[in-house]
Amino acid sequence: MNSAVLTSQSVSGSASGSASGLINIDKRWMRAAIAQSRRAEGRTASNPPVGCVILDKSGRLCAAAHTAVGGVPHAETRALEMAGAAARGGTVYVTLEPCAHQGKTPPCVDALIAARVARIVVALGDPDRRVNGRGLDKAKSAGIHVDLGVEAAAAGAVLNGFLQRITHGRPVVWLKTAASLDGAIALADGQKRWLTGEPMRHVVHELRSRCDALLSGVGTILADDPEFTCRAPSLAADSPALYILDSQLRTPTSARLFGDGQRAVTMLCTASASQQRRAALTKAGATVTVLPADAQGRVDFSAALDHLGAAGINKVLVEAGTGITTTVLKAALADEIYWTQSPHILGSDARPAVAALKLVALPPQNLYTQSRSLSVGQDQLRVFVKNVSADRTE
Repeated sequence: MNSAVLTSQSVSGSASGSASGLINIDKRWMRAAIAQSRRAEGRTASNPPVGCVILDKSGRLCAAAHTAVGGVPHAETRALEMAGAAARGGTVYVTLEPCAHQGKTPPCVDALIAARVARIVVALGDPDRRVNGRGLDKAKSAGIHVDLGVEAAAAGAVLNGFLQRITHGRPVVWLKTAASLDGAIALADGQKRWLTGEPMRHVVHELRSRCDALLSGVGTILADDPEFTCRAPSLAADSPALYILDSQLRTPTSARLFGDGQRAVTMLCTASASQQRRAALTKAGATVTVLPADAQGRVDFSAALDHLGAAGINKVLVEAGTGITTTVLKAALADEIYWTQSPHILGSDARPAVAALKLVALPPQNLYTQSRSLSVGQDQLRVFVKNVSADRTE
């Protein structure tokens, strides 16, 4: 009896102990595939960060891989190359449905069929219209046993940026801010000073490395002149693409964010920005993109998110000052909030993390839920996740 038949009988037969054992095995190896996918977060361009694990026909691990930097080769292709002949008759665990279309590489499902694997276990289907079940159907037609939905929630936590962009046209938004104990981000003079300590800054650099883009505003550039790169313990090469909301293109051409010119920098402005400033920043190495203005004459934030989605950005980290932070929170645009907090007390004359909201009633309490909290050196990190039931702001 071959592996595919044995698997099918184990799942659907009356031997509940065998079925339970197989389910536990599947969960174990899918978690290993998810661990691989996390290594690809923020490094796969517009492609999803997928993880793949292959067991040989005896159930021994013979390959573990993730999507390569830049998005190709795909995780399945890399794992099959690693496994070689051992993949024949084996089981493949992959966090996202194998692609079924010709892109920069041939379809992964064709490679799995050619390798003559017996079974494919998938966490999530791919909503991309070029795939959307075709990969699984093609595998089934080739006689491969397919199981879908194993550890779907855990896999989705890594793939959520890609899934949201494909489904809604916008990236997942992470909002990060550094505030004092009383909710301020700077003293009244606005001068740059580190609120949180070096251990927390390491956490922030790692957070940046897991995103495809970083979004900030010209106010932060003028006040702090940040590099917005990943530094130790992350690698400089992990620094995400940078987008700056700058309606009138006030960013100096000497700003440190331009660095050595190796990282993509895009200035998002309105039509009223001067041609001279556009030319100057283009010469400095930036791409200048004109977007619609909001009622205050600033770049419309929703239009900016649509632009990032169209550019293939799956996950964006917003690191900005009071204005942009307030815009994101007021419109409930953040999918996750990373609130870092120092033990300083700066007083009421300091610059607040969030501007006046002019509320006349308490806001709903079910919009965000704290998912975790931890001490990092002398500082605190609190992570809030937007509830699934919360209304989406379009």
